[in-house]
Amino acid sequence: MLDIVIEARQAELSAGFTVKRILPYRLRRMIGPFIFMDHGGPVNIPVASDSSLDVLPHPHIGLSTVSYLFSGNVTHRDSLGVEQVIKPGEVNWMTAGKGITHSERFEDPAMLAGGELEMIQTWVALPEKDEESDPSFENYKSEQLPIFTDTGVWMRLIAGDAYGLKSNVKTHSPLFYVHVVLRPGIRFGLPKGHSERGAYLVRGRVEVNGVTYKPGQLLVFTKGVDPLIIAKEPTTLMMLGGEHLGDRYIWWNFVSSRKDRIEQAKEDWKQGRIDLPPMDSEEYVPLPEDKSKPAGGPPPNALS
Repeated sequence: MLDIVIEARQAELSAGFTVKRILPYRLRRMIGPFIFMDHGGPVNIPVASDSSLDVLPHPHIGLSTVSYLFSGNVTHRDSLGVEQVIKPGEVNWMTAGKGITHSERFEDPAMLAGGELEMIQTWVALPEKDEESDPSFENYKSEQLPIFTDTGVWMRLIAGDAYGLKSNVKTHSPLFYVHVVLRPGIRFGLPKGHSERGAYLVRGRVEVNGVTYKPGQLLVFTKGVDPLIIAKEPTTLMMLGGEHLGDRYIWWNFVSSRKDRIEQAKEDWKQGRIDLPPMDSEEYVPLPEDKSKPAGGPPPNALS
């Protein structure tokens, strides 16, 4: 039924902001095109810690970043000149292509006064033909995303297609990404038509084939099986997967099918050849001093 169960590990995005790092994992780099997954929060943000939670401008290549919030809000600024506040239920889909920089800052006065923040950040690798495409950014409001409800089931299709629904979010390869909420006792199946499928437990507990799983675990299902997920208590899942794109190298915030392209990106960032966001250019994250090869991991902590 399961290829592997991945346990979230702790990773520090910035001083005072620790997240659960789920992907990549040394025994399973990707699920479909998804190559990275972080779960931040829930955390209550006091006023004194506002600046320490900000993620300063940093670069990406060869991927799309996907931001999805359960609570709080984040201000995104990028080198295209975009400034966008993302709110719960919305999707920020940023395609880096040949190169982009962005920052994520926590500036909302209500949240800084003690509000809660919880978010999921994923990266979707690009097909080889799109790795050097022009960068782009799109914000999708919650009302633009399909929702399905049934007895004991609520779900929002963030991207791709699943369970007879299709999202308008622009993607580059076949995939699915779904936010699912289940009541206790509900039996829930996996989406069909995708070769690689996973379910991350945000909260609650589920049973699969007689074994109970807990929050912070990513269940990666065997290709072709069709198990039932049984909610043992109120449960929130993030379902994701799609078609495999082939192997990818990952180092820090860079993803590519070519090792030499990552080396080029490292040098470009070090030499200041990648533009900073015009509305957030006073500071940035320097290239990590790490001698490891771009084989996976990633060795230095990746930023979202």
